[in-house]
Amino acid sequence: MTAVAGRRAPDGSPYPDRASPEFAREVRAMFTHIANGYGPFDHVASLGNDVVWRPRAFWTLDRYRRGRGAPRTVLDVGCGPGDLARLAARRYPGSRVVGIDPTRAMLRRAARSAPGTGRASLAWAEATAEHLPFPDGRFDLVMSAFVFRNLPHLAATLTELRRVTAPGGSLLTLEITEPRSPRFRALFHAYFDHFVPWLGAAVGSAGPYRYLPESLRSLPGPAAMSALMTGAGFARVETHPQSLGIVTTYLAERPDDPRSPGP
Repeated sequence: MTAVAGRRAPDGSPYPDRASPEFAREVRAMFTHIANGYGPFDHVASLGNDVVWRPRAFWTLDRYRRGRGAPRTVLDVGCGPGDLARLAARRYPGSRVVGIDPTRAMLRRAARSAPGTGRASLAWAEATAEHLPFPDGRFDLVMSAFVFRNLPHLAATLTELRRVTAPGGSLLTLEITEPRSPRFRALFHAYFDHFVPWLGAAVGSAGPYRYLPESLRSLPGPAAMSALMTGAGFARVETHPQSLGIVTTYLAERPDDPRSPGP
């Protein structure tokens, strides 16, 4: 990977700048930097809640898809070290799960991890969310976790995700969100905006974990995100907050009626 100058934290770690024309490359450099410690750090920073958020999202998805049956083809967009993809492979035996990510270091980490996927097929590929190398309607389920905040063109990406979702298929994404309670929101920001960056600096990654709270401010809230999904051609958009609203599960469906309006 070609070195990216970009913005740097005092410890030299990558610190992506959304205003930069090289933002997408800076994000890739950031994830290359943190690839080896990404999972353990996030587990500590989330106070262990990350092991609950993903299974809860699948429980909600199964209720949402009731009557559709289990998805047979699954795409994990921005798969990182592969946690969500492996969970889907275990949950839906016999399915084919593909995890894509633009960061090779993350894909190498995903491939090294023990699969534990039973009868499901699991594969990894290098690709970006904005330009997916798959035919229209390829996947029964398109999913992501904590990816949207890193995308420079979210509306266009949602249109691309809809393109590869099969008619009647589902979109699932998990994202960090602002708690609704003013008191809890203040506590959340004290932790998220100050302690987590301090913790990142302690392990030589000040830039990535300064960027983390910045990225939340650029992410649309649940109402605006739902509107973007609808505008991209998805229907039945639902939001399900977790952990008092610090994470939200978004669900949507590509209409299976060919007369339904698209983007």
